[in-house]
Amino acid sequence: MKIWIDGYEANVPNRVGSGQYAFELLRNLEIIDHKNEYLILLPSAPLSDLPKTREGWKYKVLKPKRFWTRIALPLALFTRQKPDLFFSPTHYIPRFSPVKVVVSIFDLAYFHFPEFFKKSDLYKLSNWTKYSIENAAAIITISKSTKKDLIKFYKLKADKITVTYPGFKSGVYHPLKDKKEIGKITKKYKIGDSYIIYIGTIQPRKNLARLIEAFARVARNVGDLNLVIVGKTTGVGRQGWMFEDILSLPKKLEIEDRVIFTGFVPDEDLNFLLNGAEAFILPSLYEGFGIPVVDSMAAGVPVVISNIASLKEAAGKAALLVDPYSVDQIEQAIRTITIDKSLRQKYSKLGLSQAKKFSWKKMAKETLKVFEKVA
Repeated sequence: MKIWIDGYEANVPNRVGSGQYAFELLRNLEIIDHKNEYLILLPSAPLSDLPKTREGWKYKVLKPKRFWTRIALPLALFTRQKPDLFFSPTHYIPRFSPVKVVVSIFDLAYFHFPEFFKKSDLYKLSNWTKYSIENAAAIITISKSTKKDLIKFYKLKADKITVTYPGFKSGVYHPLKDKKEIGKITKKYKIGDSYIIYIGTIQPRKNLARLIEAFARVARNVGDLNLVIVGKTTGVGRQGWMFEDILSLPKKLEIEDRVIFTGFVPDEDLNFLLNGAEAFILPSLYEGFGIPVVDSMAAGVPVVISNIASLKEAAGKAALLVDPYSVDQIEQAIRTITIDKSLRQKYSKLGLSQAKKFSWKKMAKETLKVFEKVA
């Protein structure tokens, strides 16, 4: 079987979200499948950490990059050497395709919170996702929660959608005992010894305003606790997506010296920051799945999450739950998890067990089954 894959999202530095998903899928497909022939379509030369070329695993650079999905991909597909299947690990499939297409849909946040999107982004995302869903032979998604949304909003049959859970880098995220090494990394990012940590893009649906407000209440009584916010200030691939108010809030609340915005942190450093934290907290209003939750559990860090379906799906019983709309509950959870050592140990142990249920290799195997079924 000849399989062509859109590698655009995988071929970027500092991968998060869909880029991380696309990269891990490519990396693991190359490992597990030497039977089928793969051609990865890219807008530029492959980065050094992508799988090396071999018989059955090749790359092809297409132009123009600017009109990637409208022009570059369709032109590539309308050739004599057509694949048996084309896969897009994003919401966007080529506008025209002479072959069967499989697409990944991560979440439908734009249905739940349209006010959190720029009008131009909302129009593009909602319309192109609708086109992708209607024209794909099969849909892959990352949680049962998103599958339910797809069935509800697009009236799809359940058998058209397959859930393949994301994983974590087992060689990167794990418990550490060397406090000295952890201290070197926390010092690098100018973080104190006592802190809770958030990981994710800085955008409205992550509910950071309520998290910062809740932390401000705690900070007034706990003099040495800091809040570390790890993530890029980007959304839908571009700078300036309604994050300015979040960045300015600590100063308004007079805790600007207690809230540390690190920006993007590479995996290797992030495991140290997680291991040094009292807890990981993600009070999102909406998520497709929540990869940082699994990363944090794998590192042995107690987890506090909002009680939304997708995050409960990721964490199981291994997390302290809060109502994301209640600043009081978020505040109380921070106080409880940072004060109660036995509770932290309980959720750390439960999290390590829960994380074992997820792996990128397992996701790749399940994705390959979808390809074989469709083709």
